[in-house]
Amino acid sequence: MLFKRLIAFSAALLAATALNAQYRTPLEDLDDSETVRAFKEHVSYLSGAQMEGRKAGSEGERMAADYLASCLKAYGIDVLTSGSEFKIAAGADTLLSTNVVGFLQGWDKSLNDHYIVVGARMDNLGMDTLTIDSEPTRRIYYGANGNASGMAMLLELAQKLSYARTLLRRSVLLVGFGASAQSFAGSWYFLNRAFEKDADKIDAMVNLDMLGSGSDAFAAYTASNEDLNTIVNALQGELLPVQASLTTQEPYPSDHTVFYDREIPSVLFSTGRYPEHNTGRDTYDIIDFEGMEKELEYIYSYVQHLCNGQRPLFRNDSATRETPAPAGVYAYSDVDTKPMFLNSSDPRIFMERWVYQYLKYPKYAVENGIQGRVLVNFVIDEKGQVSEVAVVRGVHQLLDDEAVRVVSASPKWRAGRHHGKRCKVAMTIAVEFRLEKNSDGSFGINGVKIK
Repeated sequence: MLFKRLIAFSAALLAATALNAQYRTPLEDLDDSETVRAFKEHVSYLSGAQMEGRKAGSEGERMAADYLASCLKAYGIDVLTSGSEFKIAAGADTLLSTNVVGFLQGWDKSLNDHYIVVGARMDNLGMDTLTIDSEPTRRIYYGANGNASGMAMLLELAQKLSYARTLLRRSVLLVGFGASAQSFAGSWYFLNRAFEKDADKIDAMVNLDMLGSGSDAFAAYTASNEDLNTIVNALQGELLPVQASLTTQEPYPSDHTVFYDREIPSVLFSTGRYPEHNTGRDTYDIIDFEGMEKELEYIYSYVQHLCNGQRPLFRNDSATRETPAPAGVYAYSDVDTKPMFLNSSDPRIFMERWVYQYLKYPKYAVENGIQGRVLVNFVIDEKGQVSEVAVVRGVHQLLDDEAVRVVSASPKWRAGRHHGKRCKVAMTIAVEFRLEKNSDGSFGINGVKIK
């Protein structure tokens, strides 16, 4: 049945797929579901020796791109050809890489010009040469789990979405990213060049990376986005074969970070790092295909929620989101002259010049990957003093206490005024604790090294 679905493939692809029969015994697939058989075909081909590790800009990466495009077309997905190729500098050389972009249009005319991007990286480390017993020996980084598993998931998800296209309000872009190992070049090119004019219409991004280690390790990393977490919580009530556990620690830096940096809500689905990661042992036989089938059902449901629900916000609370003000205190938006910090009424100046400069990320939180956004309410009185500092919504006691500490220690502001008179003004800010690893190995938050 899988052969019938893939009959449109070229003879070259079919022949290459046949080379991978070495990984399976003839009777292995008899009890497999159609989905598991499809996963095995995809991973077998994409991690085969003929790919030579799919290094960015290589013939193997191009073959993987051709395979993804052919499969998407066979599954009824339109494949966009314009703006897919790009060049990257690699030392003294310039490499040519490519993205594969499939398009599935939503049915709702009021929403189908908005997009959910579902992506998976295509490339891996390629190959190198070792000297064993004085003989040069070629080593291939097959990348079965990293990331043939993610590409296989992308393809089978594409088929399910294609069948359900009449149920999707938003449109879906299914993207295989080239040159991901080269500082996420493919996702950067997609977002900042090929799709730049419509980037503001991308409502969310789903990243599929390393999904073959077994459903027990299946996790969702949302960078503590409240709206994305809400979908995870909502799916707890659905009868699904597996549930994703929310993690506050990023399993692996991947293409979702490019979208996150553009303030597009992004979720990474992954089963995390594994012993064979980035080694020559990352081969077909380590993959838990039955676990991937369970994960597919979950990811499919999650993407449906994104396509049909409210647009998730990158920040559910702006720096000036207001809470009910105490008696005798004005809301930030109600005063004629807003309070000023360092001669600026823009709250971002307070965040950048004070909060993130003097915030101390608690050691325990760093070691345990505790992250999130703490909402802090405070009052600036008639003399410009900060008082009544309190957490509106917390993440963890350590983070909550640190946010209160740094806000409470604020220097004087210039007081706000209403009808010409100084007055008390209530403000709410969102203090984001997000760990970033610096080039020197230290950790930072929002571009500032943790002290």
